[in-house]
Amino acid sequence: MDLYIKLFEVLFPVFFIVGIGYFLGKKNPNFDTSFITTYSGNFGTPSLVIFALSAGGVTFDIFREYFFYAIILLTSFGLVGLIFLVLMKKDYIRELPTFILPNTGNMGIPICLFAYGELGMGIAAAISSLVVLLHFTLNIFLAKREFDFKVIIKSPAFYAIIATILFLYFDKPIPQFVMNTVMLLAYGMIVMILMSLGIALTQMKVFSFKDAIITSIGRVIVGPIIGFILISVFNLSGFAAGVLLIQSSMPSAILCYLVAAMYSPKEIVDNISSTIVVSTIMSLITVPITVFVSLKYFS
Repeated sequence: MDLYIKLFEVLFPVFFIVGIGYFLGKKNPNFDTSFITTYSGNFGTPSLVIFALSAGGVTFDIFREYFFYAIILLTSFGLVGLIFLVLMKKDYIRELPTFILPNTGNMGIPICLFAYGELGMGIAAAISSLVVLLHFTLNIFLAKREFDFKVIIKSPAFYAIIATILFLYFDKPIPQFVMNTVMLLAYGMIVMILMSLGIALTQMKVFSFKDAIITSIGRVIVGPIIGFILISVFNLSGFAAGVLLIQSSMPSAILCYLVAAMYSPKEIVDNISSTIVVSTIMSLITVPITVFVSLKYFS
């Protein structure tokens, strides 16, 4: 019974805030979330990376280890995505981000925080930092189908990750006034992004339900299977293994849609929108199962 209570305590806050966003989106179909997107990209996401890694007590060695696991994890997601998209005769370049980039930051980090405390949040951030970096680099490159080095230079998240890694490497504490600031900015972004996820579910449409089901299976069902294989291969255990499994089970990130809307044709945007909506709805079932397994076997 204690495990079920813990599961409820972990998931309820996240799904409740998403529900608030869904309510607001239904109440006002023209709800503008552009402010949230701008805030997230320029202030919220960099702050979340700094706060989660620093407050979570992650050392440089732990960060390096789980950043490496994240590379393997996301590469595996990409290979699975290529197989799915080629077999489905989809645009395997522009639609690939929905497989590679799960919602590990705004959804995964708070779930890991509630499940395993600040240490869990730190490991989750080590994994999510790579996802964040790829959102503002690879995601844009694939959506535009061209490489643009300026994208990296203009990304605040890139500098936040580099700065935090340097503090971890030299084992220096981040000044408290900085930590207090990024804590407020990070928690504020988590709340707003979770609500924007609920709002997006009322605004984005499913244009091909059959295709969206197939691609969503590749994200929220095959994803945690890959995570479990990785845990077995590297013989991982404890809460860190649980965090990796949870992060691998997240649905496709909304940022995939936002980036596609800026750089990709409408047909691609519609397909990405369908995958995000369906994978998020499916995750209401799959994520609780994954969290349950994580809490039961990796604690």
